[in-house]
Amino acid sequence: MPQANASQATASKAFIIEVNSRAAGIVVRDGRGFRFHAATDDFTGLEGRGFRSPGDAHKAALRLFESLRVGRNLKLGAA
Repeated sequence: MPQANASQATASKAFIIEVNSRAAGIVVRDGRGFRFHAATDDFTGLEGRGFRSPGDAHKAALRLFESLRVGRNLKLGAA
């Protein structure tokens, strides 16, 4: 039976979080939860936050993205 090498074992502990088909960040297993690492400046508000699951991190990234989108639309409309 083949054994997983170290890179395969590590890869299974990290998940890419995407919002609107672009990388928001990754979450890496950190004890019982997952720690968020932002891929772009738009998602630095989540940097270092812990989540119970990759799905919870994805939901938080979606909420942050939506708040940024709404905020940018309001700024554009006010100018």
